[in-house]
Amino acid sequence: MKRKITRPVKVGRIVIGGGFPITVQTMWKEPIKCLEKAGMEGILERIKALEAIGCELLRFSVPDVETAEILGELASHLELPLAADIHFNYKLAIHCMDYPISKIRINPGNIGAAWKVEEIIRKARDKIIPLRIGVNAGSLPKILKKEKNKVRAMLKAGEMELDILDKQNFSNVIFSLKSSSVETTVEANLLFSEKYDYPLHIGVTEAGPLIQGVVKSTLAISSLLREGVGDTIRISLSDSPENEIIAGCSLLQNTKLRTKGVDIISCPTCGRAVFDVKAFLDNVQNYIQSLNKDISIAVMGCPVNGPGEAKHADLGITGAGGYVVLFKRGKVLRRERMNRALDAFKEEVDKL
Repeated sequence: MKRKITRPVKVGRIVIGGGFPITVQTMWKEPIKCLEKAGMEGILERIKALEAIGCELLRFSVPDVETAEILGELASHLELPLAADIHFNYKLAIHCMDYPISKIRINPGNIGAAWKVEEIIRKARDKIIPLRIGVNAGSLPKILKKEKNKVRAMLKAGEMELDILDKQNFSNVIFSLKSSSVETTVEANLLFSEKYDYPLHIGVTEAGPLIQGVVKSTLAISSLLREGVGDTIRISLSDSPENEIIAGCSLLQNTKLRTKGVDIISCPTCGRAVFDVKAFLDNVQNYIQSLNKDISIAVMGCPVNGPGEAKHADLGITGAGGYVVLFKRGKVLRRERMNRALDAFKEEVDKL
């Protein structure tokens, strides 16, 4: 796929746009206020686990000063870029920039008057921190509420902010134009991309629970990527940030925009299955996702789908009677009792 080359924007240790690799991001799902020391350490540990499975930027809602200060403390302990998500209160955006927070997201639908955005811009320029202008179809500026054409309204909302940015000669900016509609999201981003060279964060907002959300997000994001549009992605789900990251990495891998990573092959199971494929995958999904190896792994339920149909896999595991069989490119490596499946699997992964 040929990508449109947008202007590069540095966000912490990564660069979004400019032809740099498309990044995968997610959002923290819970409040982080009122944490004890153990709570802070627990969050840091989980953030590092998200990073291990492919998270390249992590965004946090910041509804108040206390949250801004906790986020600032988190950022000081991490190399992973953290972004602050600001709605309504422009002073929170300014306060967040006193910390090593890598990006500030503001919503033009509720951040308020132009002078408030100008205040944010002045601080962002001083601190060399990029902004994301996050246009959402469901929270457009008041003057656009009555516009029946959502695509036109979203584009106009983005252009209103662009006018402010241009007057301030500030271009350290990423844009997003999101809707809960696949069609509206795709059309709005294509139109924006035709007119401007700012990098785009793409995704469907309020996409839904795991299955529906992955389907809608994949349809929209892959449609845009095929047109060369998109510099960073988020699969927004009513589910865990871990699943958002796994879905995003998988999407890039299967569109050949990310060549490295583990390709998981697993059978849907049937009445022949003697190995619980789903339970095994639930146990090893994050472990597999965190592997820094360009390999294919097969998890199969019976010998029919084992070394036969998955013989191309670099490593596979399947059930056979009361045992599991581990195989490599169709060749059986070893047999183990079921209770040894996980340990044996990890031992063979380490050998690859």
